Amino acid sequence: MCTSNQEALNRNNFARSISLGADRTFENIVSPDLFGCNLEHTRSNIFQGLSAQMLRNRKFAGKPTACRGCAAEWYPIGEKAVFHLTHENPYTRHAEGYHMRRAHECNVLSVYSPLEELTAGIGQHELTVTAGWTYDFAIVVKTGGPVELNVALTARGGKAVYCAETISANAEDWTRYTVKLTSDATDEDADLRITFTGKGNVTVGAVSLLPENNFRGMRRDVIDLLKEMGVTILRWPGGNFAGEYSWMDGLLPVDMRAPFQSYLWIETQPHSMGYDYHEINTDDFVALCREIGAKPFITINPCWNTPEENAAWVEYCNGDATTEYGKIRAERGFEEPFNVQLWSLGNEFGYGHMEGDNTPAGYCRIATANAEKMLANDAKLRLCSSGPYPDQKWVENAAKPLADIAPLVSLHFYAHQPMYYGASVVESEYYACIEAVEEMRRLAQTQRSLLSDELKISFDEWNVWYAWYRPSSVTDGIYNALAAQMLIAEAEPCGIELACHFEAVNEGMIRVYPDRAELTAQGQMFKLMKNHAGGKLLFAAPESVVTQKADGMITATVVNASLCEEKPVAFESLGECVEAKLYASDSILPPSYFAETDVLAQIKDGTFLMPAHSVMMLRFQ
Repeated sequence: MCTSNQEALNRNNFARSISLGADRTFENIVSPDLFGCNLEHTRSNIFQGLSAQMLRNRKFAGKPTACRGCAAEWYPIGEKAVFHLTHENPYTRHAEGYHMRRAHECNVLSVYSPLEELTAGIGQHELTVTAGWTYDFAIVVKTGGPVELNVALTARGGKAVYCAETISANAEDWTRYTVKLTSDATDEDADLRITFTGKGNVTVGAVSLLPENNFRGMRRDVIDLLKEMGVTILRWPGGNFAGEYSWMDGLLPVDMRAPFQSYLWIETQPHSMGYDYHEINTDDFVALCREIGAKPFITINPCWNTPEENAAWVEYCNGDATTEYGKIRAERGFEEPFNVQLWSLGNEFGYGHMEGDNTPAGYCRIATANAEKMLANDAKLRLCSSGPYPDQKWVENAAKPLADIAPLVSLHFYAHQPMYYGASVVESEYYACIEAVEEMRRLAQTQRSLLSDELKISFDEWNVWYAWYRPSSVTDGIYNALAAQMLIAEAEPCGIELACHFEAVNEGMIRVYPDRAELTAQGQMFKLMKNHAGGKLLFAAPESVVTQKADGMITATVVNASLCEEKPVAFESLGECVEAKLYASDSILPPSYFAETDVLAQIKDGTFLMPAHSVMMLRFQ
């Protein structure tokens, strides 16, 4: 994989020897707020990611399937049965304050059986069930009379039944029924089948299937990994999806919330028919933040929600129970305010993919109108302005005029996507990704040079491009470690107040499977670099970061970003080394992970020879 080109092997002198020491002292503490993540409703971050919901198109969005009239992702049961997908009298709906112009969001699916001997219904393939697991099933229906609904988890096509329950339904109006299903088999291609026998009509408004051990509809294994990584800020609901979102829909029951159609395909939901099914609302998001110990960071929709509606969102989160929306929150079981202090005034205005006024002056007017109303409900908010930064025109006509009400300015960066399409380009693609860290640094420095002193940078999106569409790799992990080191080193000189990786779940750091979840190489490095949070910065360079912990321990992280060369590291001046872990891999190609090895016994005379494309963590006392 490596060539004989010595210059390429030592690009940027990644493999040069380094001697660690506390000879360069900084006054700043490594802010924990540099270790945030996004939680945008994109692609598979929520769908088949954080969400525990197992069903696809469970609210019947979109158009009916060809020639059968059934909803997409569902198959019809009963050769003589009649299926009809319609938007008339739907169960799902939007709440007050929905102004967006979307299509095919609110449908119902009717199943009519004209024969006494006919079994009719709907089913869905490709569900993963596990023996001994219990699942919570719910269905919202109207019937034309008494109907016995059979609900079963089966082998594909119903060839074997793993568990089944019967629901006695007789509802002229929408009624929600629930049962528990405990599978007696493990199957990665199981079916959910909902059937009835005899003449009758069943109209279905929504269906739900969740593992019983979910946390407010979210997967506990994914939440545990967010905790393990030490995520300190969660930015939600976007990113781009913020422009699709209407927060008041979250006040409806989860099954009743209408799907959101993606207006511009680039923004959201290519993995779920172009719709988001609103599985997570404000209450769930704040509960998740509290569960993992992260600060909530909310992005408003200033295009489609009015300033009054966004101010109501602030009041819902932060108002006491005597306020109009604080009272609603309290009545929903949350007496104490959520105290959400970080808010972004939209996302990536100035780019063509976002709806709304994308001129600096136009955005400034919109942001001002929203900010003033929001601050009237909570003067302590810390607001962030949006824009295509760094851009002198936007700085002068948006960021600076907004400085008194929005002291944070958003900045985004995505590194080169390594495309390993042949042996001849592996080396160049690897280094193109790794060297993008310096481009990221220059971006922050340029932004700082344009801003006035009172403005700070919210580096609220960064990652390797297209990490959401391909397997993760050690290349991404090395980039992640170097980017985290850069953010630590530049936080003080560049005024970086916070940073959020984009994004943890199924887009770089946590890989979610139907029955398990695991950290990727990026996730491993995020978790490792989080060890520096809260420590006093002693030394910072492109190759290393050292922090002084409050308990007197010094922690050092060293990256050898050279593709093929070993890197000598000396650290005898830092005291007694009590812990040394090496993160190394035989491959940088996707998919690849770091193997963690205890190398304390291999350290000789305060030196260590790091293998190529590896990371080492050391602790001293």
